[in-house]
Amino acid sequence: MSTDTPTEATDGEPTTEAELRARVEELEDTVATLESEVGDDQQKMTIVSTQGSFDMAYPPLILASTAAAFGWDVVVFHTFWGLDILHEEKSQNLQLSAVGNPNMPMPNALAALPGMDRMATKMMEKKIDDNGTATIEELIDLSLDQGVDLQACQMTIELMDYDEDDFYDGVTTGVGAATAIQHMAESDVQLLV
Repeated sequence: MSTDTPTEATDGEPTTEAELRARVEELEDTVATLESEVGDDQQKMTIVSTQGSFDMAYPPLILASTAAAFGWDVVVFHTFWGLDILHEEKSQNLQLSAVGNPNMPMPNALAALPGMDRMATKMMEKKIDDNGTATIEELIDLSLDQGVDLQACQMTIELMDYDEDDFYDGVTTGVGAATAIQHMAESDVQLLV
């Protein structure tokens, strides 16, 4: 079929096949542009994780992996004690503090006794296991699999005398506060945990 063969257009005017092909290419380009613009509108979340206790490891990882599952661009910036969550060895020994915790079913005087933090942690670990809830390590793996950027604060790495090899594979090390602040400035949601 010749490219100059007239074809009936929707408005009743004849159009050549070449004109139709050009119009289709133009529409495909428009669709590609719109799709890329939609990609640029991806929602962003930055979470700053500052606490490294057993119970405080869960909120940033659960929120991050959930947001990433919905297609959000998520960064979790771990600093000070929050850095222990990403430290392979230290994350295995995070403790739940019983002292000053209003939700613990024991008075502070009893909670302050030696071994109570370990007992409270064991009780919570059992509850997590009985409920089928993911472990901290599983949540780290899930977050990384979902594309969450788990970042380790460079200043804190140096302060705590950690080595970059101490962290889980996939963790972004050497991130400064300026980088974290830039992502926060671009984020739709910023959380401090």
